[in-house]
Amino acid sequence: MILTRWNPWAPNAWGQFNQLQNEVNRIFERYDGGRAEPAAFPPLNLWENDNGFHLEAELPGIELADLEITVTGPNQLTLKGQRKAVEPKDSAAHRQERLFGSFVRTVTLPTAVDADNVEARFENGVLKLDLPKHEDAKPRKISIKS
Repeated sequence: MILTRWNPWAPNAWGQFNQLQNEVNRIFERYDGGRAEPAAFPPLNLWENDNGFHLEAELPGIELADLEITVTGPNQLTLKGQRKAVEPKDSAAHRQERLFGSFVRTVTLPTAVDADNVEARFENGVLKLDLPKHEDAKPRKISIKS
């Protein structure tokens, strides 16, 4: 390994300072008041095709009775619920990474959906939604007259 003495006046030194500052800023962007900011819950994936949208949200430990799904306006989907804490009796927590309590997650879809025909399934802790596009939002082929 080759060791070189660091020269603060070298032309590359300011670039190194900027790189270090960018890395430190990136680390602290994730923190608020010394606490890590929680990720959006529930985590979800959203796909689109010509007919509509397919959404999958991870909801482990959620009871169906504690989950509410609403479509408001033409394109707002809201998932609302509560995950109850499970604490074994006569025990002390050493690590608690899973969050508990109420949550609300609203997603704005790119186009209007037909709220009357939304289908929802809950399988193995994963909520699966099929959200068909509203007829006005579906692509239409336009015939050209000559």
